[in-house]
Amino acid sequence: MSFERSMNRLDEIIASLDNDKLPLDEALELYKEGVALSAECKKALEDAKQQVKILDSSKEQEDA
Repeated sequence: MSFERSMNRLDEIIASLDNDKLPLDEALELYKEGVALSAECKKALEDAKQQVKILDSSKEQEDA
């Protein structure tokens, strides 16, 4: 799943969990899904940050 789709799904999960009428079992399943999606998004952001560092490092070496 793409980063954007994961973030959209997280938004949906948060909205659902904010609903007080959600059965406990369903709330727990949504929470588990949200935790997994959050970890995926964090990893994607860390990977993107690393790529930016590499690109910045390459650019600095070219300019030197």
